[in-house]
Amino acid sequence: MDLSPASAVHRLARYLPDAPSLVYGERTFTAVEVDGRAARLATLLAVGGVRAGDRVAYTGLNSATLLITYLACMRLRAVFLPVNFRLAAEEVGRVLDDAGAHTVIAEEGHRSIVDKVAGAVPVRRYLLVDDDPAVPVTGDPSPPWRRLSAALDATTGTPAPPQPCRADDLAALLYTSGTTGRAKGVMLTYGNLWWNDRNFDAVTATGPDDVGLVVAPLFHVGGLNGFALRIMARGGTVVVRRGFDPERVAADIARHRVTGMFAVPVMYAALLRPPAFVDGDRSSLRTTMVAGAPVPPGLITEYAEHGIMLEQAWGLTETAPMATHLPAGRTMAKLGSAGIPAPYTEIRLVRPGTLEEITEPHVRGEICVRGPNVTPGYWNNPAETAAAFDDAGWFHSGDIGELDPDGYLYIVDRLKDMIITGGENVYPAEVERVLVDYPGVLDVAVVGAPHETWGETVVAVLSCAQGASPTVEDLAEFAGGRLARYKLPTRVLVRESLPRSPSGKLDKPSLRAWVRDRP
Repeated sequence: MDLSPASAVHRLARYLPDAPSLVYGERTFTAVEVDGRAARLATLLAVGGVRAGDRVAYTGLNSATLLITYLACMRLRAVFLPVNFRLAAEEVGRVLDDAGAHTVIAEEGHRSIVDKVAGAVPVRRYLLVDDDPAVPVTGDPSPPWRRLSAALDATTGTPAPPQPCRADDLAALLYTSGTTGRAKGVMLTYGNLWWNDRNFDAVTATGPDDVGLVVAPLFHVGGLNGFALRIMARGGTVVVRRGFDPERVAADIARHRVTGMFAVPVMYAALLRPPAFVDGDRSSLRTTMVAGAPVPPGLITEYAEHGIMLEQAWGLTETAPMATHLPAGRTMAKLGSAGIPAPYTEIRLVRPGTLEEITEPHVRGEICVRGPNVTPGYWNNPAETAAAFDDAGWFHSGDIGELDPDGYLYIVDRLKDMIITGGENVYPAEVERVLVDYPGVLDVAVVGAPHETWGETVVAVLSCAQGASPTVEDLAEFAGGRLARYKLPTRVLVRESLPRSPSGKLDKPSLRAWVRDRP
């Protein structure tokens, strides 16, 4: 069975060529236009040497070209590599090098970042997006870059139909940081994507008239696979915006009769401010999915007062992404719950550091996931893969949760020290490794502190040599070229020494408590 979404779009183009498939900016692309563009780009990639299994990277904001690149890769059975557009040059270089990217397609705003690492990564071809009015190209790009439109115009030949894709063929490679701070490439197969779609379709109010609004970053698995690709492949319409703007979201819902959207909690909180949303026409909405960060119960209650039941879900990049889902009808009865296992996915809790399953309610344990939507492992990283899976095939998420007597999951803590700020994951070890190099810093710990808007904010606790007292601005200037902005500390606290265990590990719980006690 061919599981390729590109084959599904190709079929739509044949039988429903005029169906609206993709809205970007003020333009609507029909199914035959999307399929045709993906076919031309696939031909260009193939002429440039891209073969099945090769990695094609895209760096830029949400756009039609990003999604068409994904489909073009699928036509060749190449692997799509969406790069986090917030990463600094050094981080982008590590991703491209680890993945062994064959081709990079970039927007103008990200060309300079790639240029800083181009000589140190094994990329063979660089294509610059130059046909998007939202990101005009300034000047004539110099080698190794080539304008995408010129390369497409120079490509001849009849595009080949999409290659059939099997369940275990690799479709995408999405990078997420590990506890060591080193990025790990999560491998997602066509089988992972297909079963994730079945999970979504089984628990959400979906139909052939779906109109999905995509405002979450498309380098994230939620917006990319959970909504955009799934809806396009099944014949619906995807409205893609380059970023999140509450006023624009409110207008899009009414104008395009949006039936579903996915966003992180901070976005939903901001969306309550525009009168156009609160008082506007929202009658078309059927699915409002929220995930990616802890969801404040007050936010859920406020939406319910406006007649909208937020559907909380939980998952990771490694689960493609849905692992659990709270049905809209249970939103208030199970306030704050991440729901029950998705239909084709299993979850269980184990005592941290063991394989002992927890069956009693309200006992906290590490959440483990098993199912056909779960990644086969990490790219070129057998050690991390072995550490994440047990012998029975359960993926150990590193998140701590508990089940109520009805089997509903509540996320209560994180086994690892990850910070989630505005839906973005920040791993303290990565930030600590950079900040400890600041002149005069003797020791550093990075922890999360509660934040009303972002959920959590990054706090650096430093021990410094006499006379050294770096500010937030000092650290931002020092680390800005090595870390994405959302990873930079928003607060800096100094103390004589940092608490450590007898084995030398930082005592993060006591540090978090110490930070909370300081205004």
